[in-house]
Amino acid sequence: MNLSEVASATMSVDLVGRVNTALDGASAWVVGGAVRDVALGREVSDLDLAVAESPRRSARAVADALGGFAFELSSEFPTWRARDRDGSWQVDLAELRGGDIGSDLSLRDFTVGAIAVDLVTGDGLDPTGGLGDIEAGIIRAAGPESFSQDPLRLMRAARLASQFGWRIDPGTVALGLKTAPRAAEPAGERILAELCQLMATEDPVIGLNAMDSLGLFESVLPEIGALKGVVQGPNHHLDVYGHTIEVLEGVLRIESDLEAFVGESAEAVRALLDTELADGISRSTGLRLGALFHDCAKPETRRDEDGFVTFRGHDAAGAAKIAAVFKRLRSSNRLSEYVAALARHHLILGFMVVDRPLSRRRIYGYLTRTDPVSVDVTLLTVADRLGARGAGSVASDEMIAGHLELASEMVADGLEWRRTGPPAQFLPGDELADRLGIEPGPDLGRIMDGLAEARYAGEIDSASEAVELARRLLDVD
Repeated sequence: MNLSEVASATMSVDLVGRVNTALDGASAWVVGGAVRDVALGREVSDLDLAVAESPRRSARAVADALGGFAFELSSEFPTWRARDRDGSWQVDLAELRGGDIGSDLSLRDFTVGAIAVDLVTGDGLDPTGGLGDIEAGIIRAAGPESFSQDPLRLMRAARLASQFGWRIDPGTVALGLKTAPRAAEPAGERILAELCQLMATEDPVIGLNAMDSLGLFESVLPEIGALKGVVQGPNHHLDVYGHTIEVLEGVLRIESDLEAFVGESAEAVRALLDTELADGISRSTGLRLGALFHDCAKPETRRDEDGFVTFRGHDAAGAAKIAAVFKRLRSSNRLSEYVAALARHHLILGFMVVDRPLSRRRIYGYLTRTDPVSVDVTLLTVADRLGARGAGSVASDEMIAGHLELASEMVADGLEWRRTGPPAQFLPGDELADRLGIEPGPDLGRIMDGLAEARYAGEIDSASEAVELARRLLDVD
């Protein structure tokens, strides 16, 4: 579409018309992602507006007219948001920068977002050639100060590359590298939001490669940059960074073909991955973050013992490191704990493959230890195993096939565990203590755990059998 067609299509968007009516002739321009999405033929439910008058007043007018509510997003750069109570639409309104729309557009991040449509006249403005860059699939800085004005735009460039499959203009890469040392300056939650959006795209590896080209692994995620060049043992054919990318690609492969990996559990797994996890992201995106960080502690745990490379303890050390990273990024505890749990538990299933078929007690032990991420971490172990294609025994076809078979079974068990929870006790703890003649305490706790395991394994079927087993366990203690 040419500029006139884009402007006309933008004005015909239902939300644009409703907002324009609410503003009642006030000077305002649709800018940024909404115009870009119209040019790409995508659905528009969010708007960014540049307004000449108070964004507070304009936001409240929109909220009142459309039945939503309004609140301030930033006082430093006067910005307000109006949104529907069910989240079906959202309008961000920012004060016009530079005194006029031309100056405002020159101060925006990229040319693809520096296109505007005047709500009063319906005219389009494209002073930096953004439509041409959209057509060519190029991310180009709108001006020489683009990144220095807001270093977060470096992350945004990587996210756009991943979201649309666009390439970053070489001159923009060079400009970004000059600002990359400042890329960690924005608030952690802003960086995290861009990272999560990047990881949620169809192919996040594109975005990670863009981050790498812009020098962001040195400044924003040094924990990932440190994985480069860390040589592994014979079970691996790549260094830790290359392996990490392959594991992420493995997760994407699993997500796209769940039937091949988990069989009849595919529908339930898909529903689980689609559920919201934390910080506005799905469990699917959380799992991808887990793949990115699962080996983050390998550099400091690497040992060369008589010519054999080991990374003992990198699972626990990785969990601790992830907690620190996500604290820096100001994530919720829930997201941090989820990603850390994936790192902490990602080795367990691999050590169980040689013991197939597993007893019900072994399955119980795995599920209790990995709960509540049992299904998620099991999927991660599959991607991890597929990403190890060296000459070692663990990378053999037989071991890989055994791991995939066990993982499929464990996913089914994990889903059932999520539906039903741990097995109920035949007797409450206080009644069992009375029958055993003991006081509540650590001994009782260990016995109750043993009874739960025995019931899951099908070894006891009644309260009397539970008491009999409890007495034997007490004698052992």
